Amino acid sequence: MRASMLITAIESTIVSLPFSMGGPHPLFAGQPWDRLEILLVKVETEDGLVGWGEAFGHAAIASTKAALDSVVAPLIVGRDADDINALTRQVLHGVHLLGRNGPFVYAFSGVEIALWDLLGKRTGQPLWRLLGGGRPGRLDAYASLLSYGGDVELVARNTAAARAQGFRHIKLHELTREAVLAAKAAAPDVAVMMDVNCAWTPPVARDMAAALAGDGLFWLEEPVWPPEDATGLASLRRHGIPLSAGENTAGLFGFRALIEAGAIDIAQPSVTKIGGIGEMARVIALAQAHGIEVTPHSPYFGPGFMATLHIVAALIERPLVEVLWLDMEANPFDPWVRAQDGKLAVPSGPGLGCDPDPAILARYTKAPPIRIEARR
Repeated sequence: MRASMLITAIESTIVSLPFSMGGPHPLFAGQPWDRLEILLVKVETEDGLVGWGEAFGHAAIASTKAALDSVVAPLIVGRDADDINALTRQVLHGVHLLGRNGPFVYAFSGVEIALWDLLGKRTGQPLWRLLGGGRPGRLDAYASLLSYGGDVELVARNTAAARAQGFRHIKLHELTREAVLAAKAAAPDVAVMMDVNCAWTPPVARDMAAALAGDGLFWLEEPVWPPEDATGLASLRRHGIPLSAGENTAGLFGFRALIEAGAIDIAQPSVTKIGGIGEMARVIALAQAHGIEVTPHSPYFGPGFMATLHIVAALIERPLVEVLWLDMEANPFDPWVRAQDGKLAVPSGPGLGCDPDPAILARYTKAPPIRIEARR
């Protein structure tokens, strides 16, 4: 029997990638959002292997990084890298007083993804095989347009451009019926979804759902504020639009609450937010047991995206992968993060199947990595 393979170090690094998006960059927290930032998590073990993960952060990436560097990584270094289930239970219990959703869970998600990458490398198997899947073909993807602030001309232009690149499903981040109609006119043969990012209280959301009911939306995503109001979300079901949610849901039991309330048709767990690959698998099994479709939230371009590819390939019957509609100056995980003719290839190498390009990391890393080592 093989001895434990101990984790010797965890590093965190922010990679900042300039991008264009077919329109003006939106503001977030008063600042232009013109760079895509990836919080990379690098986990090393005593046999010399390296695993890569990604922790969610967006505009609050510094908060997740601080949680990782100060609390989560010190809890994990020196532990057995293969004992993923025990680490999940113990670390998430250890930080539960700090929040069951948010930076500490996001930070652990990044480490957990890296541990699965390590397990695949150590066993010589791709993640999709570790999850019980067969060799996948190319996966259908959908273009997830960023917000154009209600500018229907930009919505139409970018919808048409995405359709020209082969996407058959296109999601808007807009708030109006006019945007939906502009997208459908620009690409009549595509399925259109709309994500409003929890914009409306239930009464307003019901009025909007009534107005959109005849427009053939493929789904309406997160229409209700706050996102934990499962009863309010369920009240929209009467209008017949498929409802999706889950990127802001805390773990398996958060999804159980949505399902038991009859609130969703499509579950959207997010691997870099929910606790990693193991929790994703548990949520997918729960949803499937209740006849709920699963289409993960995946607006990433690093190991979180790579993990999503493997999860979807192995566990989801009708794959549909979210790809942000933007053009990056460079990406350390090319070519796997880019769709071709609306489809994505899945790596067959061990683990995630793709390590980052060191030259691109060197060029776009914001600051030297923070390294937490096990005590000897």
